[in-house]
Amino acid sequence: MSKKKFAVVLAVCAAATLLGFEGGRLTTISSSQAQTAQVQTQQVQRSAAGALPDFSALVEQNGPAVVNISTTTAPVRTQMQSPQIPGEPGDPIQEFFRRFQIPMPQGDAIRKGVGSGFIVSADGYILTNAHVVDDANEVMVKLTDKREFKAKVIGVDRRTDVALVKIDASDLPMVRIGDASKARVGEWVAAIGSPFGLENTVTAGIISAKSRSLPDETYVPFIQTDVAINPGNSGGPLFNMAGEVIGINSQIYSRTGGYMGLSFAVPIDVAMKVKTDLQKYGKVSRGRLGVTIQGVTQELADSFGLKKAQGALVSAVEPKSPADKAGIKTGDIILAVDGRAIENSVDLPRVIGESRPGTAVTLKIWRQGETQELRASLGETPAEKVAKADSEPGKKSGKLGLAVRPLTQEERKQIEADGGLLVEESQGPAARAGVQAGDVILAFNNQPVKSVDQLRRLVDRSRGAVALLIQREGNKIYVPIRLS
Repeated sequence: MSKKKFAVVLAVCAAATLLGFEGGRLTTISSSQAQTAQVQTQQVQRSAAGALPDFSALVEQNGPAVVNISTTTAPVRTQMQSPQIPGEPGDPIQEFFRRFQIPMPQGDAIRKGVGSGFIVSADGYILTNAHVVDDANEVMVKLTDKREFKAKVIGVDRRTDVALVKIDASDLPMVRIGDASKARVGEWVAAIGSPFGLENTVTAGIISAKSRSLPDETYVPFIQTDVAINPGNSGGPLFNMAGEVIGINSQIYSRTGGYMGLSFAVPIDVAMKVKTDLQKYGKVSRGRLGVTIQGVTQELADSFGLKKAQGALVSAVEPKSPADKAGIKTGDIILAVDGRAIENSVDLPRVIGESRPGTAVTLKIWRQGETQELRASLGETPAEKVAKADSEPGKKSGKLGLAVRPLTQEERKQIEADGGLLVEESQGPAARAGVQAGDVILAFNNQPVKSVDQLRRLVDRSRGAVALLIQREGNKIYVPIRLS
């Protein structure tokens, strides 16, 4: 290449550094424009870095109000299992090991536990989880300044998994209480606690969902987060970025016993109401309606002629209960209580439970295609009942894909039912909907079922979505089934 051509190439290369691509065509930019773009990029990068949450001030301010809780439970008389002897029965090697086997001692096992809590008043009241201190003989509270106190359990509420304990101290640091209802999905939150006994450990994440309903937890609209929570974090506070407590870390979803990305916190408004009752009465009294309910899916809504999937579907009414006296029937859908809409079934236990026994409430219900209003005077929440039906061989039923048989007299007495059919095999549409062997079919589209032939006739006349009322281990639920 000649010197002249080489100089031309260099000029072209130098010009190329000042070219940009805009709107699908090549444009020319000046060196000053390039420098400006570079500065702007750096500013964006610094801004993005600055937008990341910094929890240091939050921890510095609130860390001293978070405590470590250790518990000791009464000795339990235990007997160690004998070691397994190798070999098949009758094998000579078994006799050899048996002769030289050392008897295993019996002894008293003292169970110890660890959890977290947080101070809600300067005179020593502390909130934690019920499962942290329940049944404990001794509860010790350790502060961040290394002081330790023997705590008194004021009360526990297993239904919300909230407990209130008290230590004899004053002028203690305490947390600020926030408003869980204002928390938004996606916002940053932080937890402080003692995972595995490691005191004042801080973990952070975001709110993944709100108003989560978990099995057997009908009174708590859990806050779901992806904050790392492990054994020992139970009872610790969940903070928003303003440094306010919005929840008590209570449960995790795990297949291993450790953190797997799903953590659940009791909203602080639920916990503070429990605190007030425990502090004032020593227990929590909740209103009782006396119904078993379930959620309303779109399929169930279609079955009951309801346009929108909302409310709480009544699957059973306890005899002589407030609901029974008010005229509520199985198959009613409760849409509102005292004007408060029941969007999901989990809302009803909370709304009823917030009222004290004896309170009169107005219920808006959906029955046979129209709304009605009923008046009920609430009772007090009772203990739960559990029953179970055993299965035996039987006969098959049409489009549902079920093999069913009538209940024996003893089985009817056990579940306190006049009729019903026992499911001994489930396939097809019923199996896909969740019907299982051992379930008892009580009604089909709200019509009581008393014989196999009756069920077959009802199924043959039906199209689209139908609803089975079944009883399973003492619980009655509606199961929507889409017939093929």
